[in-house]
Amino acid sequence: MFKKLALVVCVAVFSSIVMATESSKWKSDLTPIANSDWNSRAAAHLLERAGFGGTPEEVAKLASMGPQAAVSYLVNYKRIPNQLKAFDQSGIYEPGFESFPSSRPAATDMAKKTGEALGVKVKPSGNRPLQQVADKYLYWLRASMLETQRISYWWANRMLQTNRPLEEKMTLFWHGHFATTEDKVRDYRKMLKQNELFRQKATGNFRDLLVAAAKDPAMLAFLDAAVNVKGAPNENFAREIMELFTMGVGNYTERDIQEAARAFTGWNYKNLTFIKVANQHDEGSKQVLGKTGNFSGEQVIDIILSKEATSEYMASKIYKYFVREDLSLEFRKQLGAELRKVNYEIAPFLTIIFRSKDFYSEASMSNQVKSPVEFVISTYKKLGLKEVPGIVDFNEATDAMGQKLFFPPNVAGWPEGKSWITPGLLMVRSNFVYDTLFPPINFVAHDRVPDRFYQNMLVAEKISMGKDVTTATRPDGKDTVSMSMQGDREEDFNTGLASYVAWRNAIEKVKPISRATAQVDLSAMVRKAKCKTTGDAVDHLLGRFLTAPISTDLKNKITQMLSDDLGTEDLMLADTYMEEALRNALHVILSLPMYQLS
Repeated sequence: MFKKLALVVCVAVFSSIVMATESSKWKSDLTPIANSDWNSRAAAHLLERAGFGGTPEEVAKLASMGPQAAVSYLVNYKRIPNQLKAFDQSGIYEPGFESFPSSRPAATDMAKKTGEALGVKVKPSGNRPLQQVADKYLYWLRASMLETQRISYWWANRMLQTNRPLEEKMTLFWHGHFATTEDKVRDYRKMLKQNELFRQKATGNFRDLLVAAAKDPAMLAFLDAAVNVKGAPNENFAREIMELFTMGVGNYTERDIQEAARAFTGWNYKNLTFIKVANQHDEGSKQVLGKTGNFSGEQVIDIILSKEATSEYMASKIYKYFVREDLSLEFRKQLGAELRKVNYEIAPFLTIIFRSKDFYSEASMSNQVKSPVEFVISTYKKLGLKEVPGIVDFNEATDAMGQKLFFPPNVAGWPEGKSWITPGLLMVRSNFVYDTLFPPINFVAHDRVPDRFYQNMLVAEKISMGKDVTTATRPDGKDTVSMSMQGDREEDFNTGLASYVAWRNAIEKVKPISRATAQVDLSAMVRKAKCKTTGDAVDHLLGRFLTAPISTDLKNKITQMLSDDLGTEDLMLADTYMEEALRNALHVILSLPMYQLS
């Protein structure tokens, strides 16, 4: 099977990924597409970009509407019922975690000084008086991380099951735009609240979203709001709001950042609520982007939004996400003017894009590399799955491809476009498809065991201690203990033991992710499509899963491979045993460079 795969992939090696031709027809033309130009290919393209692709039935429904109604159906989604479950929290948060210490030493130092930290009192006497404080600190880091991974599954299921695909696609866009990570925020509740904020304001007014994101506890924690105070402003948020969130590099000065930072002093949060600490806010006059005054943070945001550079930057970033990466300076200015014309309302702007001839031009079709999350969700959707399977693990799979939800690499978010694909990453994607179609029998649920980093750390700690951390404080029944054991028992706490206890408690208290294999039935799929021959089956699979065309020669090779596996071209003869061969053929199809494109 792998030799057959290699034969086919060699015909279409990574370097020969077929991008759409740069035809000048319709390119950069924002006038609406005519009804006479609307067809199934256009409908499938719209569903790929404004969502996560669709089944043949979903594509046919959109195709029957016409362009204006189809775009309205996707963009004005709030009128569509969408009964999806709220996130089922494990209940791991405790009041003592508010004002969570910046580090483990900070937690134990606080306990030494005050007699309590994280809601845990210091032992009045006995062995390791600070052990439970260290345990609790590391427990929350482990538990919050595991709960955040459960949120990823919940969100992935929303993407798969939603009747409003654009809502989730825009939520994904804003997550990459206003990128924060659990690694620094260290509170799943804040990550969940931010995710819900992005969904609530996904296609609303950008100013409203920008102000809300600036006051969001996850953003405030991520960009160090607690140390942005009068007299010692921290420039992190002011810099990122200009460089990444609104204007782009080259449209402001360092002085603008310094002055804007003063306007955001005193912005902080308590638990999950935004607060403005009056005595920490700088009330002095500020000079920002050519304006002078005693500006508040909201007023600075309005000054930023008044600049043409902001509308052009945001319009271009949204356009690149939904259409294509290359756009001329002239077209960038045109897009910025359109966004200003609708007063930064995202839904009307998306309507202009999705109805435009440019969106359906050959320059824009089948030329966008799917992000890892899009790749996985669209695969599940086109397979007809109703739930994200736990085998393979969604978080592990997307992380291996370069995109793990709630864990972006930095404040700039994930890279986009062609950076998603290298020969190595193409193989990772192929392996994901294989493991979905042929589930591994040695699967390990990664939410039930420490990840490799912590496993290695625990092994190292055991070696350094000379014994199992689980028995580090237990007398061995002998009359005397070794000097190393005695020294170990006289510590205030033991980090190795704390890590072990933290993992044990986290795994005990965080609800497990549901684990099941993908319920795939390709035999039923080709029967439903009334496929009679192996050629019919390959045509159906190509049409269902690919948006980019493949050569006749390549299609014939896949068809021959399927015929060889079945021992016949007649699917009626192979009806009782064709599932395995169909999965082999689909694995080859979904491993092609062309399948990476939407």
